[in-house]
Amino acid sequence: MRLWAHDRFLFPLPPRHRFPLGKYGLLRERVVELGLAAGESILEPAALPWEDLALVHSPALVERVRRGGFTRREEQALGLPWSPELAERARRATGSTVEAALDALEEGIGMNLGGGTHHAGHDVSRGYCLVNDVAVAAACARREEWAERVLVIDCDVHQGDGTAELFALDPDTFTLSLHCALNYPFARARSDLDVDLARDTGDDAYLAALAGALDRAFEAGPFDLAFYLAGADPWEGDALGRLALTKVGLRARDDLVLERLGAEGVPACVVLAGGYAPDVEDTVEINLGTVAAVTERARAVPAR
Repeated sequence: MRLWAHDRFLFPLPPRHRFPLGKYGLLRERVVELGLAAGESILEPAALPWEDLALVHSPALVERVRRGGFTRREEQALGLPWSPELAERARRATGSTVEAALDALEEGIGMNLGGGTHHAGHDVSRGYCLVNDVAVAAACARREEWAERVLVIDCDVHQGDGTAELFALDPDTFTLSLHCALNYPFARARSDLDVDLARDTGDDAYLAALAGALDRAFEAGPFDLAFYLAGADPWEGDALGRLALTKVGLRARDDLVLERLGAEGVPACVVLAGGYAPDVEDTVEINLGTVAAVTERARAVPAR
């Protein structure tokens, strides 16, 4: 299968910033080194047109993303300094998710080696998320009549508030967020199904909660397309996580989600969302487990 990446598109950050910008290039290198994908099968998307961002975001936000003009308070909420390079990367990252969604619809599964910027809402960028790539990709799929009914399975440790807000009045999208209860964001939108987990929840309790949540989500089906946000930040050592999953547990999480989507016959677009381990190599290792789960699943899923 092919994978989508945007790691060459860097942007300026203050010294010692938490955002793991270097992770993405390391991940691409490790994917090739381990033989999970050939270098030529890791593709780079075109920058998504500005009008595609406007499918879900307000014209005012799209203009701020394009030209700057964030207030100091808005930039603090985003957690990143605006720059033309940041805007370019956001368009490339979102383009990667659009392409991966199309791969999913054609092949049964697709993957962006990034994405999952789930805190961005209709008219606000926040939480390291300039725009919401999953919401934009879903809107593009509908505009092109690739898919109509969409399932979002968000397993980042932080609630997907932007995604919940954007789809709040959409009867054809079901949003599921499984996250730490006492963590960012502290003011939340309501998903179709929010699963609040206690601090220090470990593998067994997490997987049981996820299995039950998937049962409830699939009751709202059928779905034409699913987006799976495979955050690395539920890991026990993550600096921003507060849950206690092991790396083995996170791989079991990925396998569970992908197996259930396969059993239901729902094409899966996988994005990586957050991960803030003190040593970036730990986040890369967790992400590699997700890539391995996806590539194994791709071999088992017949093309559509």
